[in-house]
Amino acid sequence: MEDEERSLLEGLISENGSNGPYTGDGSVDIKGNPILKHRTGNWRACSFILGTECCERLAYYGISKNLVTYLTTKLHEGNVTAARNVSTWQGTCYLTPLIGAVLADSYWGKYWTIASFSTVYLMGMVTLTLSASVPAFKPPACVGFVCPEASSAQYVMFFFGLYMIALGAGGIKPCVSSFGADQFDDTDPVERTKKGSFFNWFYFCINIGAFVSGTFLVWVQDNCGWGLGFAIPTFFMGLAIGSFFVGSKIYRFQKPGGSPIVRVCQVIVAFVRKWNVELPHDSSLLYELSGKTSAIEGSRKLEHTAELTFLDKAAVVSNLNVKHENFSDPWRLCTVTQVEELKILVRMFPIWATSIVFSAVYAQNSSMFLEQGMVLDNHIGSFNIPPASLSTFDVISVIIWVPVYDRVLVPLARRFTGKERGFSELQRIGIGLFLSMLAMAAAALVETKRLEIAESEDLIHQKVAVPLSILWQIPQYFLVGAGEVFTCIGQVEFFYDQSPDAMRSLCSAFALLTVSAGSYLSSLILTVVTSITTQGGRPGWIPDNLNEGHLDRFFWLVAGLSFLNLFVFVYCAMRYKCKRAS
Repeated sequence: MEDEERSLLEGLISENGSNGPYTGDGSVDIKGNPILKHRTGNWRACSFILGTECCERLAYYGISKNLVTYLTTKLHEGNVTAARNVSTWQGTCYLTPLIGAVLADSYWGKYWTIASFSTVYLMGMVTLTLSASVPAFKPPACVGFVCPEASSAQYVMFFFGLYMIALGAGGIKPCVSSFGADQFDDTDPVERTKKGSFFNWFYFCINIGAFVSGTFLVWVQDNCGWGLGFAIPTFFMGLAIGSFFVGSKIYRFQKPGGSPIVRVCQVIVAFVRKWNVELPHDSSLLYELSGKTSAIEGSRKLEHTAELTFLDKAAVVSNLNVKHENFSDPWRLCTVTQVEELKILVRMFPIWATSIVFSAVYAQNSSMFLEQGMVLDNHIGSFNIPPASLSTFDVISVIIWVPVYDRVLVPLARRFTGKERGFSELQRIGIGLFLSMLAMAAAALVETKRLEIAESEDLIHQKVAVPLSILWQIPQYFLVGAGEVFTCIGQVEFFYDQSPDAMRSLCSAFALLTVSAGSYLSSLILTVVTSITTQGGRPGWIPDNLNEGHLDRFFWLVAGLSFLNLFVFVYCAMRYKCKRAS
């Protein structure tokens, strides 16, 4: 009887849409019942989610911001090895979200996926803290100029904790932004506008956490020790978990719609089986359930599009289907909505691919920008600025740009474009790609000047800092931060809005996957550049003594790649057609 009453209520909600007291997007409470708008979701629920994200990001950046320093000064790794390890770990942190996304969309839902992986994350943080605190697990300190290598057990302990964090992040990253956006009803015009603002403030909270990490925590790690420096972010990770559970009763939940990967495979198999079947001239003859309900749990129907029409063969009702009255086997016959899901993924792929180079630029924040800062003069009067703290200007840039974008640029752009959010998601991404190219050019100019001073001061063969203020790095960090506000937030919006309802965690993971791919691309560029430029016994572009190298050429190389990538993105964006829900 309860199931019948629930079905009847859901049907009533579907008819009323945004006009009724219940949400019209199919969201339910933690027990699976339809929920009232005024009691749940909206900014009230989002405050807990934003608090969770702020604390979790503080914990993450508390590790990543100064990781290259720990690897070079405590584990005694070389510049290239340390930069490669940081890039690889960061890449893994943004690759594991595919695991969390599939579990969230298929089985557990976003809430339970976040809850489960947060526990793994916290265990990794505790392990990392122990590796820097317990004498038996700590790497040996240098004695004069002699730095003994860390033991295998110490390496294993440290990297085990580090990669547990990467796994834990895989369940949080793809779910928390989309879970927050789920708190706003798509069918309600007022709530839909708030959703666009949510992504801006979500990224703002991320950077508040990053700001605390890049200032206070980096200072603690450099001046009070790494044990305490890792223990503080561990505490904040525990705080993040607590904040998340507090809001459980007022969250809105979207039902998992089954495995999106299985549905994609079903379309491909059905299409291959009907390779020789002719498409009907009238697309209304393709198979779709009658009424407003989709065959996919938690998803609305999608309208047929005239692109990639060869995939429509999966939805053609063949004579064999009619003869055996077999309309329920999705491996032989798919609905139009299911086919359109795959089309959306294919259409989004070029936009996804052209975002990778931006992530490679962003990866320099915690690798080559940091190593560049280590050979600049970090004295301001009697105060020493830790090189990792300069990345705070990236965060400050974001903190400044988010409210400026949300309160000034959007209303201003809305007057000219007539768009609800001022700029389209693709316009926003494109502006950020341009800014990232300028950031690399700024870094290259600073490095060129630094090498000129090193040569004039006869410091080329000395592994020392050059008398050029580290504050000259501020413009490159500031430009990267401005680029993030446009590209990263625009990307999250794009993948959430354009994704099918039952694939939102997976598509959010695709957005994060660009960060992973960018980190791996950065590692690949470093490896190739080092391999080519060190041939014949030369020191190469990025030697351990950067005064002997040409880091400026590396920055110009990445700037050139960004320039070419921008042209490809503009071409792909002009050809892109948006999703249409029925």
